[in-house]
Amino acid sequence: MNSPLPDVATRLTDAHRHETLFSARALHIKQSAVRNIFDISMRPGLISLAGGNPFLQTLPMDGLGDIARDLIVEHGATALQYGSGQGTEELRRAICTVMAEESITDAVPENVVVTAGAQSALDACTRVFCDPGDVVLTEDPTYVGALNTFEAYEVDVRPVDSDEHGLLPDALEAAIAAVTAEGKRVKFLYTIPSFANPSGAVLAADRRQRVVDVCRAANVLVVEDNPYGMLAFDGEPARPLRADNPDDVVYLGTFSKIFAPGLRLGWLLAPAHLKRRLYLANECVILCPPAFNQMLAVEYLHRFDWIAQVRSYREVYRKRAEAMVAALEAAMPDGVQWTTPTGGFFVWLTLPGQLDAEALLAPAIEAGVVFVPGSAFTAADGPSASLRLSFSAVEEDAIAEGVQRLAEVIRAAL
Repeated sequence: MNSPLPDVATRLTDAHRHETLFSARALHIKQSAVRNIFDISMRPGLISLAGGNPFLQTLPMDGLGDIARDLIVEHGATALQYGSGQGTEELRRAICTVMAEESITDAVPENVVVTAGAQSALDACTRVFCDPGDVVLTEDPTYVGALNTFEAYEVDVRPVDSDEHGLLPDALEAAIAAVTAEGKRVKFLYTIPSFANPSGAVLAADRRQRVVDVCRAANVLVVEDNPYGMLAFDGEPARPLRADNPDDVVYLGTFSKIFAPGLRLGWLLAPAHLKRRLYLANECVILCPPAFNQMLAVEYLHRFDWIAQVRSYREVYRKRAEAMVAALEAAMPDGVQWTTPTGGFFVWLTLPGQLDAEALLAPAIEAGVVFVPGSAFTAADGPSASLRLSFSAVEEDAIAEGVQRLAEVIRAAL
């Protein structure tokens, strides 16, 4: 006689017993706060000032559709097949051309590894260099996706003091000395020096080389993440740290902000002596980046004026940033402070008094607007009086309405 189907209680018990199989590392993996809020932001009628999504509507969609069809019809057996774990040579050469627009003129395809976005490049760096308990230094605040990666690998994240012009080199030197005095070792500095996520800060030109020099003297690697570097509103990207320091900086790039995030294509440019281990670490996770996506990216870069496309993005984001700052000036109560972006996607807003940004999230959603609390962007525990607003994917009239809704919530809390 067949056994009866288990009841609901039995099924729940069976599911729960598997939790005893979790690794210690699994307990450190959690869903991104930004992802949670992104799901909420899909509600009809809600104005999302949360997600840092690029504006894709000006891409040559018909032309890209033609390219995609041609690739399948004429090269389908290659485009839909496994490929090289390092990425196609054609795309790696094209990536070197992209980096040359940012003043990295000495890159060679042999040292480029194509990744599944810059996120997987950062995963490879952390996997290669960090054991549990090792120290990584960051700006504070810093990218939530980086914090999630570091937490999953049980990394000890230490913030370095910064101001509106980015990392303070003297504070960086002091942070390294403090970690060394504890008998621990700093493995790398993770930094977003240009239009940082979430603060929008740009590392001052007179600090850039000093930051690398401090790290070099302590044998600390620099991992430079530069997704927004080409999106300077004035069209003059700041010189990357990697441009003058090929042996001491691992450079992370992505097509997500200058082309399309859905392709999940990024890259790391490694010092030659580190390329093999970083390549192998990336390969063991993604096996190989998708051949079709790489071929599509190559054709886009070759057939279209991608630099003109980036210029059009800059203009869209500049206008939206100006609209957000104007709306903040018109609507926010006294005591609220914010940054004025010169590129990228974000405004960093700081509340007055003892207000907790996270406590305002629920009433803001009720009012029809959503943001990301600052607590998502720091390794520190406790409340944060700051929050991130994104203007990149929101029309100017919606930006003004969203800011007005948020201002009313803040005014009520005050």
